[in-house]
Amino acid sequence: MARRRSQPVVRARRRRGPRLLDLPGIWFGQHLQTAIATFGRFADAPLPSSMTVAVIGISLALPAALYVMTENLRAMAGGWDQTAAISLFLNFETDDTHAERMAVGLKTWTEIARVHVITRDQALEEFRALGGFEEALEQIKENPLPVVLAIYPTQAFATPERLDILQNKLLKLPEADFARMDMLWLQRFQAILNLIQSASLLLGGLLGIGVLLIVGNTIRLEILNRRVEIEIMELVGATAAFIRRPFLYTGAWYGLLGGIMAWLLVSGAVLLLRQSVSQLAGLYRSEFELTGLGLSPTGAILASSMLLGLIGSWVAVNRHLRGAQPE
Repeated sequence: MARRRSQPVVRARRRRGPRLLDLPGIWFGQHLQTAIATFGRFADAPLPSSMTVAVIGISLALPAALYVMTENLRAMAGGWDQTAAISLFLNFETDDTHAERMAVGLKTWTEIARVHVITRDQALEEFRALGGFEEALEQIKENPLPVVLAIYPTQAFATPERLDILQNKLLKLPEADFARMDMLWLQRFQAILNLIQSASLLLGGLLGIGVLLIVGNTIRLEILNRRVEIEIMELVGATAAFIRRPFLYTGAWYGLLGGIMAWLLVSGAVLLLRQSVSQLAGLYRSEFELTGLGLSPTGAILASSMLLGLIGSWVAVNRHLRGAQPE
């Protein structure tokens, strides 16, 4: 019998899966596709989506507006830090030369950083620059203003308690008439700003909880509307992470859009008030200009709003996704 020629064995090639280096690209592509798809769902229901974004934006704009107000007031107060802590008014018999010698001696005190002498002529010119007293000044033949020593304390003696002790010590000088503490009101103003800042943080925390509830309730309603779709995905073997992913992106979009809305509201308010604030500052001979949210605060608002949206959607999905299991 003739030998049969052995036929070559054709082995089926194994189907190769994705390479390890391709996995990050695949993962990124899936998330990008989900992000685009969830953002497109906003167009299907523009009115409810816009109302939710507006509520989130207003909730975030309130603490952001308080932050802008405190930062502008703090910047305004920064120009007042050069005000003398104590103004020592000398008796009328003390002339400018003697006041200069007193200033040299006071600079040797450990409590005092520097002393500035305001002569009688300088005080009269400053008084004249205030305006509204021209007729009264014309009737005065002799300068009635005393010499003033503007005393700036060292950093260690800039507290109200130590300033009070320094003031009493200065009043014991024979040339001293009376003293006025100019820095105490500024410290009280700084304390008020700190209180407003703490209140804004507390308000931001409460409104942040409100944003979580808003996003959570919105995602819960969307889960109920897509319950049939979720059941079908579970029947075909979809994982919980795959089902959860679009809802997380929806919450992130709500948070991000709400943060952008808050930024627009605060920036619009700053633009509307900037001219009025500049005119008011001009009446007080100041060039103060109202500033809005900077780059860092804006990034913090957008990041925190997106994080709040993610947390709210995560809580809603984990709570209600089990209720969407097929019977």
